[in-house]
Amino acid sequence: MTIRLYDTRARQIRDFFPLVPGCVSIYLCGATVQGAPHIGHIRSGLDFDIMRRWFTYRGYEVVFVRNVTDIDDKIINKSAEQGRPWWAIGYENERAFNAAYDALGCLPPTYEPRATGHITEMIEMMRTLIARGHAYESGGNVYFDVRSFPEYLELSHQELDNLLQPSGEGETGKRDSRDFAMWKAAKPGEPSWETPWGRGRPGWHLECSAMAHKYLGAAFDVHGGGLDLIFPHHENEIAQSKAYGDEFAKYWVHNAWVTMSGEKMSKSLGNSVLVSEMVKRWRPIVLRYYLATPHYRSMIEYSEEAVAEAESAFGRIEGFVQRVTELNGGEVAPAAEVPPAFAEAMDDDLGVPQAVAVLHTTVRQGNSALAADDKEAAVARLAEVRAMLGVLGLDPLDPQWATGGEQAEDLHGVVDTLVRLVLKQREDARARKDWPAADAIRDQLAQSGLAIEDSPQGPRWTLGPR
Repeated sequence: MTIRLYDTRARQIRDFFPLVPGCVSIYLCGATVQGAPHIGHIRSGLDFDIMRRWFTYRGYEVVFVRNVTDIDDKIINKSAEQGRPWWAIGYENERAFNAAYDALGCLPPTYEPRATGHITEMIEMMRTLIARGHAYESGGNVYFDVRSFPEYLELSHQELDNLLQPSGEGETGKRDSRDFAMWKAAKPGEPSWETPWGRGRPGWHLECSAMAHKYLGAAFDVHGGGLDLIFPHHENEIAQSKAYGDEFAKYWVHNAWVTMSGEKMSKSLGNSVLVSEMVKRWRPIVLRYYLATPHYRSMIEYSEEAVAEAESAFGRIEGFVQRVTELNGGEVAPAAEVPPAFAEAMDDDLGVPQAVAVLHTTVRQGNSALAADDKEAAVARLAEVRAMLGVLGLDPLDPQWATGGEQAEDLHGVVDTLVRLVLKQREDARARKDWPAADAIRDQLAQSGLAIEDSPQGPRWTLGPR
């Protein structure tokens, strides 16, 4: 079946046909590194990580570019507030973003360019656009003339006469208030680079146009990002790149937000939930399940209760994986193919919720096989489950989630030995029918965060829900 994606510009789901057979090129607007990431920032990385994984499963070779915006007004303002170099703030937060991507299981991008590493490409793009009459210099600023590009606003579907273009401080000398800045003239104390039009720094939109062209060429398959980037950022990228002569992106895919009390999660609203803090309270694989299993075009309303529900749901999957692995006496390899219903859901605009429903159905079938003492069927279901979990980046047996290395493995062994001693005391109490003592031991273990399950192979422990 052909993969289908919702294209923002077409406002409909379209069949996906790559520009180069067998290859998929994706550009994702990545982090603006003025602060540490909250879970709203990371959702985009997770959604496009699953897209990338699905294309790979379907046999495509994927080139995935996720940029870093390491210079902009917010970073410069933070620099002034904190009395620290702009590049130090950017680098610190870039590392925090990468730590968050890694913690939640995102595959590293093929290329991860920084904006400040591509000033030469930006100057070349501006030089060409000025020569073609699409841009102009004024007082050291370089602006794009939106009226010179008839296709402007075809992505966001706005009317030019009603347009209000966001403008930054110092953007003077525009011929039309709707023109946007590609390059900003230098201000005292701010970082700047030399250009034919004087010293200055890049505008946000120009950065991505230059980097997309550098790493993916004049045309590529998918451009992604959050809904908030449709205008002005992506609209202005299209104008610059197409006026420059690039065909640019064939499909535009946008993920929805994580909200709190109905508002987009953002630092400015004071409602952000930092990934670095969340992973101290919830296992990273649970956070991935929570953030990545809703449909990418659906809003996620954040609450502690919703994360706890995700933990319980994933716990049912994880428990099945562990039980069958123990029954089999070792790991069961993932099936070569996912179930057809799972594939059908993923092919249809990355229908992860429907795919997860197939996953849970398969887990229930496997549990029924366990109850019927049908080891062969249980193992077969686990193979299917692991194949599906692999596509979603949620396989608990994947080394990705075995954090901590040898020290963590040693600690698990110590805990396992101690817990089994306590469980032996509980079994002895049950053997002599001292039910109050057996229940008390179980309750004490539960209060310690351990869940005890009595299986045909004997009692087993796992980390319980919070």
